[in-house]
Amino acid sequence: MKILFTKNIDQSIISKELGEDILVDCIEVIKTKPIIINPFDLKNYSLIFTSANGVAAFFKNRFKPNEDFTAKNYNKVYCVGEKTKRALRKHGFGTFKVLKNAEMLSRFIIGNCQHEQFLHFCGNLALNVLDKDLPLQNIKYKKITIYNTEETNPLIPEKYHAAVFFSPSGVRSFAKQNSLKDMKLFSIGETTSGELRNYTQEQIFTSEENTLASIFGLIRKEVGGKF
Repeated sequence: MKILFTKNIDQSIISKELGEDILVDCIEVIKTKPIIINPFDLKNYSLIFTSANGVAAFFKNRFKPNEDFTAKNYNKVYCVGEKTKRALRKHGFGTFKVLKNAEMLSRFIIGNCQHEQFLHFCGNLALNVLDKDLPLQNIKYKKITIYNTEETNPLIPEKYHAAVFFSPSGVRSFAKQNSLKDMKLFSIGETTSGELRNYTQEQIFTSEENTLASIFGLIRKEVGGKF
């Protein structure tokens, strides 16, 4: 069996998780690049991160959040996904709340955080869930585009039994020049699966969590007997 991963993953991790008998190619279908901006005062703001790329670009621009929760104007940090949480932790910052996707974060903020004002550090292709929902509830919200995502649209002539997708932009980039027909389709999270449904009627296998461990577990469960 041959599987395509639409992002680069350490081959030693793939071998450990899926064994040595399966052929795996990793092809990047998107590129990201931080946008350089002048850091500004974050006082009185709660911060939102919906990707690890957003976290990396935030700290590359030398923003300095105040995590001292005993201080009057400390910054609450909200994020989407365990990968984003881990990226924040690498820089020494914890999170006030972690949700699985932007829709769940939006519902939580609307239900519990009406009096906070939010800055969302994200990419140019970020979903418009938060900037659509929060202002309608009179919640102060501003999107700060801090990195660019480019869909590279590679033509991939090789045929695969399965393909694994990690983001809506990755789906769009792949589908521009390649067919999704006659492949098992694996997706990391419901948001990515929703994008896949725009391009195919095939069954989509969606991981329960937005983590590599969850997607590997799903692959083992669905095609393990065919390795």
